[in-house]
Amino acid sequence: MSDIKRRRLEELTLENSHPELFVGECVPFYFCPRSVMLFLIHMRNHELAYKGGQGPIVHLEADLYEAVEWAEEHDKRWAFTLSNAGSYYFEDRCSLDDLEEINWDAVRALDWRGGLKEGKQAEFLVENHFPWRLVRRIGVHSERVYRQVLNLLPDDGHRPTVEIKNDWYY
Repeated sequence: MSDIKRRRLEELTLENSHPELFVGECVPFYFCPRSVMLFLIHMRNHELAYKGGQGPIVHLEADLYEAVEWAEEHDKRWAFTLSNAGSYYFEDRCSLDDLEEINWDAVRALDWRGGLKEGKQAEFLVENHFPWRLVRRIGVHSERVYRQVLNLLPDDGHRPTVEIKNDWYY
C-alpha cells in the first residue's frame, strides 16, 4: 500500500522511544504469523500493488532478545509498537520491561475480528537493517516454495531451518 509506505517513511516517527527515527527507516517484524497484512495479500486486496497471493510469501523468524542484544551492541535503535506502526495512532516502546503492554491474546489470535485487529498488528522494529545470521527459521506455505528457499540458501554460511508451516497461512 503505497500511501502507508510513504507515511512510514515521511511522517511517522517512533514518538515515545526515538522521536527522530521514522518508522520507514526500520526493518519491521510482526510478533506472529497470519498477520492482518498477510490476510489482505491472501484476499488480493485491491489496494495492494502486490497481487501474487500468500503462496510465495516466506516468514522469517528470529529471537526477540537476541535481536535486541544485537541492536544494542551495534548502536542500532529498536522499538516495538502496540499496534500497526503504519497508522497515525500507534504507541511505541523501547524497553523489554514493557512487553506486557502488547495485547498477546490479539497477537496469538487466529480470528482477530471483534477488536483484536489493532493488537494483532504490533510490530518489532530495528533501525536500518537486520542481520541474516539472526534469522533462526523460515516458514513457507508449500513444498514448492520450500524447495525454492532451500536452493537459494548458501551452501557455506548461515542456513536457517526451513519448514512448511501451513498453519502460518490463511
